[in-house]
Amino acid sequence: MQREDDFATRRQHLASLSDAELKARFWQLAEVIVQPLVELAEKNTSPSVERSVLLRLGFDSLEAKALVQMTSDQGLLSKGAGHVVYVAARNWGCDGLTAGRRLLEGQGWDTVQAYFQRKGADSSAAK
Repeated sequence: MQREDDFATRRQHLASLSDAELKARFWQLAEVIVQPLVELAEKNTSPSVERSVLLRLGFDSLEAKALVQMTSDQGLLSKGAGHVVYVAARNWGCDGLTAGRRLLEGQGWDTVQAYFQRKGADSSAAK
C-alpha cells in the first residue's frame, strides 16, 4: 500500500510564510503543546521530587527526608521544599544549607508561613 502524498495540500496555509514567520509559528505551536505539562509541573509535586531537590542543594538523605516531612506538616509542600529553604535563607541572609538546618531545628517556620500567606494575599489582590 502506498501512501498518497498530500504534503502540497496540507502546507498551503504555510506556503506564504517566510522562514522567520515559520520559525515563530513553530515556537508558538510548541508552547501550546507543552503548556499542559508546564501547568501540571507547577501545580503538582511529591515528597520524592522535593527530596530530590533538597539532595541537589546539598542536604543528606536524612536531612532531606525530615525537611520534606516538616514542609508537608506545615502545609507548604505544594510551594516546594527548595522554595521554603530559599525563603528562609533569604530572610536570614545565609546559605541554603544553613537555613535548612535551622528549619530542621524548628526555627523560622512562622516567618516562612507568613511569607507564603502574604504572597498568597498579594496574588489574590492582583486578580
